[in-house]
Amino acid sequence: MHINHFEYFIIRNQIIMILKKNLMLVCLSLFLASSLSAQTFKYIGADKCKTCHNKPATGDQYKKWLNDPHAKALKTLSSQASLDYAKKNGIADPAKEPKCLKCHSTFEKAGAKLRGGILAEEGVSCESCHGPGSSYKSPSIMKNKEQAMANGLILPDKSVCLGCHNKENPFHKEFNFEASVAKITHPNPAAKN
Repeated sequence: MHINHFEYFIIRNQIIMILKKNLMLVCLSLFLASSLSAQTFKYIGADKCKTCHNKPATGDQYKKWLNDPHAKALKTLSSQASLDYAKKNGIADPAKEPKCLKCHSTFEKAGAKLRGGILAEEGVSCESCHGPGSSYKSPSIMKNKEQAMANGLILPDKSVCLGCHNKENPFHKEFNFEASVAKITHPNPAAKN
């Protein structure tokens, strides 16, 4: 069988297109697989965090969070100011609006597949800032910062805070990271750095 140059280029181009499509499918598959496996940590909820983080000797972080505005973030969506804003902007209920919940509810942010023991009413709980705790919650892992981080612990920085404290928020006030962190800091005095 003999083919001319024109037929050769047509067949060659078709083969190249098939190879490119297959390569793109392989790359897309690898990307999706890595994305899916990247988030295997589940949200356990503030009650699980409280198990270890509720003692004065170790910083009583749970009590500090409970008295912090973050713990009440979900409730603020039912405030008169939020309801007035919602009405003006065609939002039926800010406490059910995904645009609002993404920053006012760790439960909603987590998504159904990653919700372990987290409760809807927690507001912005520990794991919004520190990452889902299912794999780093055990004391043996928490004692080793590198191991805890390898298991999902996040040491929050300014970028974590700016995920919500930004101009997308209709009640945005200028955000000063250093001053804000000073208000909510909750170190463990017994921890070895």
